[in-house]
Formats: sequence, structure tokens, C-alpha cells
Amino acid sequence: MIDAALPAWPAIGSLAAGVGSLSLLRFVYHYRDRPGALWFLGVLVAQALWCLAYGVGLLLFDPALRLAFELAMWVGIVWTGLTFLAFALEYTGRGGLVSGRALAWFLGAGVAASILVVTNPLHRLLWTGFRLDPVFGVATVRYTLLPPAYLLIGVSTLAVVVSVVLLVDTFLNYGPLYRRETAAVAVSALPPGLALLVWAGGLGPVPQLSLAPIMFIPHVALDAYAFGRAEMFERDPTTVRAAERTAIDDLADPILVVDRDERIVRLNPAARRAFVADGAIDRTLDSVLGVSLDDDDIGPITATVDGEQRTYAVSVSPLSDPAETHVGWTVVCSDVTERERQRQQLEVLNRILRHNLRNDAGVVHGYADMLVDRLDDPQLHRMADAIERRSAALESLGEKARTVDTLLEGERAAPLAVGPLVDGVVADARADAPDAQISLDVRADVTATLPERTFEAAVENLVENAVRHHDGEGVERPDGDPWVSVTVERDEETLVVRVDDDGPGIPDAERAAIEAGEETDLQHGSGLGLWVVHWAVNALGGTVEYADREPRGTAVTLRVPIDAAESAT
Repeated sequence: MIDAALPAWPAIGSLAAGVGSLSLLRFVYHYRDRPGALWFLGVLVAQALWCLAYGVGLLLFDPALRLAFELAMWVGIVWTGLTFLAFALEYTGRGGLVSGRALAWFLGAGVAASILVVTNPLHRLLWTGFRLDPVFGVATVRYTLLPPAYLLIGVSTLAVVVSVVLLVDTFLNYGPLYRRETAAVAVSALPPGLALLVWAGGLGPVPQLSLAPIMFIPHVALDAYAFGRAEMFERDPTTVRAAERTAIDDLADPILVVDRDERIVRLNPAARRAFVADGAIDRTLDSVLGVSLDDDDIGPITATVDGEQRTYAVSVSPLSDPAETHVGWTVVCSDVTERERQRQQLEVLNRILRHNLRNDAGVVHGYADMLVDRLDDPQLHRMADAIERRSAALESLGEKARTVDTLLEGERAAPLAVGPLVDGVVADARADAPDAQISLDVRADVTATLPERTFEAAVENLVENAVRHHDGEGVERPDGDPWVSVTVERDEETLVVRVDDDGPGIPDAERAAIEAGEETDLQHGSGLGLWVVHWAVNALGGTVEYADREPRGTAVTLRVPIDAAESAT
């Protein structure tokens, strides 16, 4: 018999659980500034009171003293459930439910229940018929529980159940990050909780003996694991929950969440301010934004915010629950007002460059060409020739503006035979500059998925830049005229186009302007050519490298993914 081998074992087990609870206080105290830690200190104190009061009471056969410690045990039961619930709420990021006025009500309920327990000998609302009924050599007692007592036990048990659900929710939703900690603490509440219900129901062969305090021994062991090896308070799930809450509410862009019927179930303050002051919940997305998710292409929408008309681009993302079941959509309205204004300004600028400047430059170029042929005065001839060259440059600038317009609008990628395309670019360059020697070496028959005009613009402007800015002092040809070499090859999944020349090189200021991404007074480029290359390469998801050649010239290497449709940014 266990009572013969270990006299008063129920008291020893209860006292051991109480001492174990107190031993954890010092560890948790070091983390008192972490969410939930102070409440868990309260849990440990309450369960220590429960266990120690019951353990000491089992050793006292004086009815008055035994009653006093039984009352203390009940106070421990009340506060164990309440503090455990408060801990779970704050630890899982719901601390607002136990702060401010809610905290006053929370603590008030605990104090009122404690007063009701302590004064039971006067009003006998919780139990009656208190009497000693020793078993196993300890002072166990019997009494008849009344409905308010069952209500207290039920509320305390419900608090523990809710706490376990909150911790399990963290266990399921936050993945492996908090899995060990929450699992250990959630499971630790089950042994004493179940034992309390068995005792309150008068079940078992020895109904006057409560095993709940003894069941705190595995509870303390699991808590010690969570604090030690699992580092419970060194991890903070409130960070994740706060991020989930503020990720929508704090964003400046309007965000709406709709269910599968496109009814709005949540929207952030920015969405309320932009689209509807209140009453949007349960309304359809179409009635608020004027768009439907069934539309193939949801275009920009406009709204008046603080007296100013704003433009929003609408993007939609499917929303799934943890079981990967589709439950709705997240609709994000990105404020693109400034971008739209800039786009309109660029369109106007482009139109001016493409039409007015190009046409006017063409007229000037034609008349200058006529003057060059008709003027005999050498000085006037040089002036007319300069006008002709500059007007031709302006006309070319207008053509580049049209290319820039193509890059801004974007272009779909499609399978493209690279060799023939580059061969066409080189042929056009030879026709425009018959004095230049332009060679082409296609070392691999590459078919790439590329936006054709974008890729062509990059190669075209590299070749044109090499020819146009040549100074006639090259080293590859005896006469010093322009020399350009174009090489096409494949390096695994990358298309490589290299353009070499023996010109004066690209000025450092122009390279700096391109690398900085902006033109300044001190870093002013000589034209749009290299900018077109820069923008085209970005659209292709590739890179471009500029290097000096020896003894003179520049080597430009363009690297583009074979499948630029997936790599473009």
C-alpha cells in the first residue's frame, strides 16, 4: 500500500508542487518586462497558495485550522484560473483585454470571489456541512458544494480552457517559432484541471481527497521546460500578432478584405477616409469602389481625399485560411496619384519631342543640307554644315524619345531569334555610317524569350553610341575611322552581347550620371542613348558593364536572361 510505504503522501505531493511553483518565481522574475510574465508570476503564486494550503491543511486535524487552510486553497483556485487567463491573453498579443478599465473589472471579480470564499463560514453560500473525514493518514474533509461553488469552479475551469485555446491557436498559426513553449504550457494545465473537476464532482474511490494539487507536479515540470529549454519568455508571439494587426491598420494605402461574395468584412482607416466614412462593412465591393473582382482588368480608380482627387491602382490577392481553403480576397488600393501625374507629364514631353522637335529639326536639317550644297564661302559652308549636324542630332533625339515611350509603356516578351535581330541592327548601322567598319560575330544560335523592341533598342543604342561618338583617331584601322565589333554568345542561361570600339571612351561624368540614376549639373550626359540602354536593361532584368579597352576604346557587355519574361523587373 502506498500509504504504508509513504505516510501522508497526499500532503507531501501537494507541498512538493507548491515548492516547485515557488522555485519558478525567481526564473520568471528576470523576464518581468516581457508580455505575460507578470501575470505568470501571479499564476505561480496562486497555484503555490493552492498547493501549499492544501498540503499543510492535510497535516492539521484541528477543525478550525483545517477550515482556514481550506479557505486559502479556494482562494488559490479562484486566482489560478484568472491569472492564467490574463497571462494567455497578454502573451498571445491580446493584452488590451486585461488593461485599463478592463483590468479593474478583472481584478474586481477576483477580489469579490475571494471575499465570497473567505466569508463562507458566515453566509454558507458556497458549501455547508464541513467536517473532517481522514484518509491515508491525512486530514481530508467532506462538505456539500452549493451552486455558487460550482459556478466558481466552472468559471475558473472555463478561464483555463479559454487560455489553452489561445495558446493552441498560437501553436497552430505561428508555426514552429513558438510551438514548444505554447504546447508545454497548454498541456501543463490539463492534469490539475481534470483532477479538480473529478474532485468537484465527487468522483473516484476517495472523493474527499483532491488530487489536483498533486497534479501540479507535472504542471511545474512542463512549465520549467517551457522556461528553460524552450525559452518561453525569450520569444514573443505578441510581435507577430501586433504585426498582423498593424500591417493593415497602419498602412497609408487603403486596404479592404472581402469574403467570397465580395462583401467587405474589414477595411483599414485609410480605406474609410478615401472611400466611405462608415457603414462599409457588409456592403459589396462594387457599391464602395465601383469595381468587381470578376472584371478581367481592374483599372485605376479615383477618390476625393481631404478635398484632393487621388488616383489608386487596385491589386487583388486571394485569401486562404490555415487549411488552404479560399475564404476571400485582400484588395489593396495603392496611391499612384504622383506617378500618374509624372506619367502624364512624360507623355506630354514625349509628344513634344516626338512631333514638334523632330519635325522642326527635320525642316532645319533639310534647309541646312541645301545650304551646304549651295554656299561657296568656306566660313558659311562650315556654319551650314554645323547646323546640319546639330539638326540631325536633334532629329535623332526625337527618335530616341519614341523609343523611351515604348519602354515606359512596357512590352510583352515573346520567343525571339537573337542572331537575325542583331544582324538587322548592324546592317542599319552600316547604312547610316558607311565609313564605319562594323563586324558581327554570332557564336551561338540563341532563341530567347524577350520583349523584342526593348532588346533591340539596347543593342541599337550601344552600336550607335560607339559610331557616333568616335573621334576619327582609332587604332584598329590605318585611317583611324570608326571600328566596332559586335559579339553574340550564350553563357548557360544568359544571353551575352558585347560591343567593342576604339573610340575615345565614355566620359567619367556620363558613366557617373547613369550609375547614380539621375542627371545633375555636374554629371550631365551627352544624350539619351546610354539612358535608353540603362532603362532597357532594367526592363529585361539584365545588367550592363562598361570597361576600358587597351590601348583605347570601350568594351560594353550586355547580359540578359534567356527567359527575360521571368527575370524582368
